[in-house]
This record gives sequence, structure tokens and C-alpha cells, in this order.
Amino acid sequence: MTIKNVTVAGSGVLGSQIAFQTAFKGFSITVYDINEDAINKAKERIKGLRHMYKHDIAATDEEFEAGLSRITYTWDLEDAVKNADLVIEAIPERLDIKKPFYDKIGKLAPKEAIFTSNSSTLVPSALMEDTGRPAQFLNMHLANQVWLNNTAEIMGSPKTDPAIYKEIVQFARDIGMIPIELKKEQPGYILNSLLIPLLSAGEGLWVKGVADPEMIDKTWMAATGAPMGPFAILDVVGIRTAYNITEAQAKAGDSNAQVLADKLKELLDQGKLGMESGEGFYHYPNPAYKDENFLKI
Repeated sequence: MTIKNVTVAGSGVLGSQIAFQTAFKGFSITVYDINEDAINKAKERIKGLRHMYKHDIAATDEEFEAGLSRITYTWDLEDAVKNADLVIEAIPERLDIKKPFYDKIGKLAPKEAIFTSNSSTLVPSALMEDTGRPAQFLNMHLANQVWLNNTAEIMGSPKTDPAIYKEIVQFARDIGMIPIELKKEQPGYILNSLLIPLLSAGEGLWVKGVADPEMIDKTWMAATGAPMGPFAILDVVGIRTAYNITEAQAKAGDSNAQVLADKLKELLDQGKLGMESGEGFYHYPNPAYKDENFLKI
């Protein structure tokens, strides 16, 4: 492995988790975001992972502190990528943001650096030419709550160097992930190809007024034994992410998507971002769906 220094660009919910998990497993991490305010929020978000790491995987305070000690922060993009062996991009799911970002880092990062996108919907071919190094670009999609839901879906483009692909498969193992090797490009990968139809069906029932989010979640949980329904999952994923994806569908001409995007925007305007902000469809840290009485008659 030649990867030692990793830059995580984008410090939202998942970017922060990826950064800490990678540092927790021994890598030197630089977290980049666009300004000082975003970086300050990232520091708090990452520090806030302590309870989950202790509760869920029995990490000690010493191990957690060691992870924190391996992280540096910056809002200077040139500084962020100047020593990077690997850049993991976790910025908003919008081509108009991602394309210019890759154009910039392609000029700033070392020529040997590998770029990966954590995109949950876009395929590598959509961005590979913007990177200036298509052979060294691929997607590595991690699921929310990475310390528990430890999958890394790895997807190359037709131009990805097979040796680079193998190196990222090994890197995924090294940060505690199960590498999910995709053989061809597929929007949504495996996880979201299965998950998005469930979320979309739940959202459709809500938009049409068939049932409220709690009743939809109760139905799914009681009938299948699942620990969460679609709206609880949306809170974990983040309502901002759901909105960005839905708004992109609306701009592509899907009128039904626009209705849903408008409803999600109402939540965002109220500061209801999901688990990240303490409120979305549920209130956190003790959401109703985790109450032992949620499914009782």
C-alpha cells in the first residue's frame, strides 16, 4: 500500500464519519471544507462520534483520542491536497459542484494521487475527465454509520487502472470496510439500487397523503422485522441529501419529484436535517421508532 495521507473533502455527516473511521484505523487525515464555519462544525461532529464508537464497537477513550490526533483541518484547498496520496470526495451530490471541484484538485494534488468519490448515485464516467486523471479515479461509496454498516462499494469506470482499483479494494479493508466490488457502472450501486425504491415508495405514500411517516415506518418494521422504516432511514441518510437527489430529478423534468422536493425543502427551511440536527421526521437522540412501545398494539 502506498496510501498514507488521506484527504477527505466535504465534512458533512458521511464525510466526517469517513474521516474519523480512516483516522481511527491509523491513517493521517486532512479534512477539507469550504470555510471556517464548516470546519468548526466538522470538529464538533467528529468529536460527537465518541459515544457511538464506545457503545457500538467498544472503542476505548484512548483509541478514540488517538484517532482524533491523526486529523488536521483546513479550508485551504491547495493545502488540503498538497500531500495527498488519496482524496476521498464527499461533497454535495450535484454535478455543478463536483465537476469544478475535480478540475481544481486535478491541478493541485500530486500527480500520483488517487481520487475517489463517495457519490451515492453518480457513476465514475460522469466525472472522470474532470479529474484530469481518469485512470486514477473511481468511486468508493460508504454507507452511513460506517463503523457499523461497514460496506465500501467500489466502482471503476472503463478508464480506471485495474491496479488502482485493487489498491482501493485493499484500502477499504484497511479501514475496516467490506469491499463490495462492482463489475460495471451502475447508478445507485447495489445498496441504493435496493434502498432507493423503498425510500421512494415511502415518500410517495407520504406525498399523496396515504399515511404519515410514522405509520409508514411502523408498517414496514412490523411486517418485515426491519429495525427502521424508510423515514427513519432518511433521517440517517440526511434530508439534505434526499432533497439534492430529488431536486435533480425534478430539474430533469420529473413533476412528481418536484412535489416531493418542495416538501423536503420545507423541512430543511425549518432546520430539520435529520439525525444530524437532532430533528427530521423524528426527534433525536431518542427517536420514537426505537421506543419499545412503537410497534405495540
